[in-house]
Amino acid sequence: MLREEDKIPFTAHLEELRSRLIKSFIAVGAGFLLCYGFKEKLFEILVYPLIQVMPEGGKLIFTGIPEAFFTYLKVSFLSGIILASPMLLYQFWMFVAPGLYQKERKVLAPIIGISSFFFIGGALFGYFVVFPSGFKFLLGFGTDYIRTLPSMREYLDFATKLLFIFGLLFELPVVLTGLAWLGIVSADYLKRNRKYAVLLAFVVAAFLTPDVVSMILMAIPLIILYEVSIFSAQLLARRKAARAAVAEKPD
Repeated sequence: MLREEDKIPFTAHLEELRSRLIKSFIAVGAGFLLCYGFKEKLFEILVYPLIQVMPEGGKLIFTGIPEAFFTYLKVSFLSGIILASPMLLYQFWMFVAPGLYQKERKVLAPIIGISSFFFIGGALFGYFVVFPSGFKFLLGFGTDYIRTLPSMREYLDFATKLLFIFGLLFELPVVLTGLAWLGIVSADYLKRNRKYAVLLAFVVAAFLTPDVVSMILMAIPLIILYEVSIFSAQLLARRKAARAAVAEKPD
């Protein structure tokens, strides 16, 4: 932490924040321009799980004149943010780190990395596991008289929302471990409520997925992540107990 004589004025903090934001915007802008050059390929990657299960000759459409253009812009912008995320995290860290104690720095840095890992893992799980089975089920409602004609905009909105939700759901171990670190929950509390967590996992999965297979594929990882949270809470409790024992040990 900064000493009293090392503290800088509030205006200096605002100036630094402005500088960090400008650098972040430049990074996102550069990522957007780079990704726009590959906009068709990026959209093709995003739509791949749907194309794989569509009937032969199936295609996406756009119903408005500017729809394809704005869809490609949105894909490029989202991809640009992902591409610039290391710079964004770096700018965030450089802004907050000077105001933290050494102990807080040691905690916050791993949290940022672990949170990013679980979020990306959740999005990838939704893309590779849930999307194929879910889209196959939904497209099964087409008949000889009902033809599936998904639009670019609708698919992009639907897919990005689901990927974001999957990413957030996979933050479960980070959230529960954080609550355990704060003393709000404990490993024993999580164990006692395991059956409710399993029920809630299936309820959430049933709400987010369209069929039984996708529901099971979504619920099982959530249950596993809950068990990971219990293990993390136990490990944290042991470390706290060990530190307390060392602190109480007479010289």
